Amino acid sequence: MRLPEEPDIPPQINIVPMIDVIFALLTFFIMSALYLTRSAGLPVNLPKAITAETQFKDEIVVTVNRQGQLSLNREPAQIEDLQARVRTLMGNSPQAVVVINADDRVNHGRVVAVMDQLRQIPGVRIAIAAERPSM
Repeated sequence: MRLPEEPDIPPQINIVPMIDVIFALLTFFIMSALYLTRSAGLPVNLPKAITAETQFKDEIVVTVNRQGQLSLNREPAQIEDLQARVRTLMGNSPQAVVVINADDRVNHGRVVAVMDQLRQIPGVRIAIAAERPSM
């Protein structure tokens, strides 16, 4: 008595676990990239704004801390020499954006004075830093 032969089943490769691993790695790299953003400003409590957008162009950062002291790209600055230093940093880059990081408790007049100095530079583009409120 002879046993019937089993039919030859072609070998198969199950790719579902491989896809799971690839998606896990992709998620890891995306989440890691979100935390690698460069911050050139000093730590201040930024005001909250729902319409805040991320800027990706060349940035020159002017920080106004709670006491009203200025910093230009993390270096102390005076309002009198702000124009000259920003012009030097801008060079021939028309894409440079001057971002004002002002503490939410700083005097409004101080921020307006900084904006007035910056607006006197030809071709300057100014952005006000804000954070999206946590929901």
